[in-house]
Amino acid sequence: MKMWHSLQSLALCVLLALLVNHCQGTRQGQDLKCGACRAMVDEMEWAISQVDPNKMIQTGSFRIKPDGSQSIREVPLARSEGNLLELMEEVCERMKDYGERLDPTTNRETYERVASRNGKPMDLSEAKLDSRVTSSLKFACETIVEQYEDEIIEFFAHETDNVKDKLCSKRTDLCDHALQIPHDEL
Repeated sequence: MKMWHSLQSLALCVLLALLVNHCQGTRQGQDLKCGACRAMVDEMEWAISQVDPNKMIQTGSFRIKPDGSQSIREVPLARSEGNLLELMEEVCERMKDYGERLDPTTNRETYERVASRNGKPMDLSEAKLDSRVTSSLKFACETIVEQYEDEIIEFFAHETDNVKDKLCSKRTDLCDHALQIPHDEL
């Protein structure tokens, strides 16, 4: 009887350990997808900001209507569908510029840019830099861009506040904890 009780206790401990390990793996996967979405939004916003705001592009139909008019309108090049599609093709390549960091307050993995855009030194003391992190982040980014292409275009075609929360949490549910993540500026 005592041996049976010991085996039950051992089985329960093994089951509990497997459950905790599975939950941690699920949470790390959630953190990765959320981090990739948030990094993708940062990179898209930065790339859009680099396009001359005065450059315009004509969109619509160039066919002439029976009344002699055309349905052509001018939109800013930076937020045109063609430009956004082009940016989306390149955005995941920039995940190589990100590192992983454990947030001490939430105990969750976060991803931050580790390569400066302006040449200024950055504090990398807390960041984990390795090819596993960047390749996982790049793959997650590519998956997000592929799955949510229409949503990404919809959000970036118009100037929108809090795209990270609106796209990564509310629209796609990739970030289940985004309300606790601080909002950073470009």
